[in-house]
Amino acid sequence: MSHPLMPHATAAWLIENTGLTFPQIAEFCGLHMLEVQAIADETASTRYTPRDPVRAHELTTDEIRKGEANPDYVLKIAKGSEPVRRTKGPRYTPVSKRQDKPDGIAWILRNHPEISDGAIGRLIGTTRTTIAAIRDRSHWNISNIQPKDPVTLGLCSQRELDAIVAKAAKKAGLEAPVDARLDGAREALIEELRRERDEAHRHDDAHDEAGTAPSFPTGEFDARAEAEKLFDR
Repeated sequence: MSHPLMPHATAAWLIENTGLTFPQIAEFCGLHMLEVQAIADETASTRYTPRDPVRAHELTTDEIRKGEANPDYVLKIAKGSEPVRRTKGPRYTPVSKRQDKPDGIAWILRNHPEISDGAIGRLIGTTRTTIAAIRDRSHWNISNIQPKDPVTLGLCSQRELDAIVAKAAKKAGLEAPVDARLDGAREALIEELRRERDEAHRHDDAHDEAGTAPSFPTGEFDARAEAEKLFDR
């Protein structure tokens, strides 16, 4: 279901100007009912300027009447009011992070030269011209550019970066890098789990005559499997 372009402001208008129930308003606006309640009680952290969905062609007067007459009626958004979506193009980057793009680009060029300029542009949200300028050091601010991990800078997620690195490596016939940073920690955790298991079993043997329940779950214990579960969370 589509929702209004400005859900909170629309909810504020519906609360003030209609007899719709909070659940109906929450459903139509795509909000939690407690959010609607907070707007109605004026306890929300932000005061919203009401926005008329009828004038915005997102809701008709007839729909409002139907909803007021039947509390179980689900309001339908007007056809043709689907919010405009971005077309395909460079990733949008908040203004506060745009100054970090050159550092992220420089890091990728240094650590993963197999990634194409087009892929870097899609990942970071930049142009081929900027990438080329950083590569040949003709960028106007090249003296201040310091290669930094784009994930740390918040320009992309680790999953997105790993995917694009793996794809570029496969295309170039290279072996995709394996992140072994957690191998040591995983092995240490396995050993710790095994020690805890052994200690629990010794404790159970010592108190077996007392009829107490085992301290550790019965059945075969796979420390490596348990460690993998924790690391996969």
